[in-house]
Amino acid sequence: MPLLNAEQVAYRYPQNNRGIDPVSLQVRAGEALLIRGPSGCGKSTLARCLTGFVPHLYLGELQGKVLVDGLDTAVTSLWQLSEEIGLLFQNPSNQMLTDSVENEILFGLENMGLPRETMRQRLESVLQQFGLTHLRHREPLTLSGGEQQRLALAAVMARQPKVLVLDEPFSMLDTTASAQLVADLERLVAMGTAVILCEHRVEAITGLPNLHELQLSGGAPTHMNTPVAWSGERQQHLALTIAGLQVTLGKKPVLQNFNMTALGGEIVALVGRNGVGKTTLLRTLAGMQRYEGTVEVNACTERSRSGRFPQFGLVFQNPDLQLFNASVREEILYRLPQPDMNRYCQLLAALGLEPYEETPPLLLSEGEKKRLALATVLMRQPAHGLLLDEPTLGQDAVHKTILLRLLRHIANSGQLVLITTHDLALAAQCDRLVLLGDGESGILADGPPDLVFANSAAWERAGLVVPDWIREKERIINNEL
Repeated sequence: MPLLNAEQVAYRYPQNNRGIDPVSLQVRAGEALLIRGPSGCGKSTLARCLTGFVPHLYLGELQGKVLVDGLDTAVTSLWQLSEEIGLLFQNPSNQMLTDSVENEILFGLENMGLPRETMRQRLESVLQQFGLTHLRHREPLTLSGGEQQRLALAAVMARQPKVLVLDEPFSMLDTTASAQLVADLERLVAMGTAVILCEHRVEAITGLPNLHELQLSGGAPTHMNTPVAWSGERQQHLALTIAGLQVTLGKKPVLQNFNMTALGGEIVALVGRNGVGKTTLLRTLAGMQRYEGTVEVNACTERSRSGRFPQFGLVFQNPDLQLFNASVREEILYRLPQPDMNRYCQLLAALGLEPYEETPPLLLSEGEKKRLALATVLMRQPAHGLLLDEPTLGQDAVHKTILLRLLRHIANSGQLVLITTHDLALAAQCDRLVLLGDGESGILADGPPDLVFANSAAWERAGLVVPDWIREKERIINNEL
């Protein structure tokens, strides 16, 4: 008998009548299921149906039946289901409930009524397993996106559910954490856990034992060839200079004596372990973070007294923090007295947002919200360029291609594009890759992606596992040299 059995499950959200068409699937103990499909096709919605979040927390029309180890999710309480099935949210910040990493893990265990010693053993085990021991007293919402994702995974896996549903679990993890998660999933499947993954980045998990695939269709239509005019004034020899940058969050130094230069016309990828300060660096360049040192674009230096700032547009890692209007249209046009409506229509078409013009932003999929946040920034045409924090979260291959075309168009205008990413396939297509280390380590390698990929010593110093396809690049380059 399958541990999870879904029979003709269909669902529609009442706010916009979107959802999923009938889906049937079975997953037995010791099997893994990969759910694939374009951004917005309903993967996250299906995950909510499988775990009982639909219909208990989401109103709307649910059809069909889901059984988890024989329990009907529609009539079984969520606290009972949580002992059988666990869900990792696509956006881990939405899963944080308590005031410390330690309490976040203990919260679910306490609700299960486990003995105190059992809870303590499981707590210490997952803290070590997910590299969270040194963060055990930190407030979850102060962690980086990748650290939050590791915490959410730890909290779910500490409960040891029979069925584990993971919604884009690799999206915010560095290569070392990703490799560890793959090993954990292999171990869980071997022990008899049923594992279900909704994921775009599938390279690492194709080797999972007893893996099956389910392809969903749908999602918004996209226009691959829709041009977006970038009419901002072309910058002549635009140069960004960062010198002696010091940033402290709480009492913890994040960036220490950090130095870097970048030129207009470049697409630069910033890569490093979770928590090294990639997001902090972007927030600093956007004028959102206190710091010591110098941040300068040509003669435009950020000084609190001068009132002059470098003008970069920032797309947040978590788009929920950037969206607050009642509709997609209002979000993009917010506080623009004389908007360029031709540009507005181009952005809707190019980013696959046309069907959702009147949809409340927070009802979109995570990938769609990310593209909407990008549209709001592009509509304003910042003078010096773009800062994008993990821009491929929730994006399928088509939307990644569209994103790169847009960024190339912006860079070709003479502006600067800075990207933080764990998506090394994206980093490989940038002009320059900057590999960051912890604290005073600063920049460990910097240059064309192929040459940085070939620098195994730098990756080891960064504490990052080097994927096999990167080692292949290293071998080819060394043979050519």
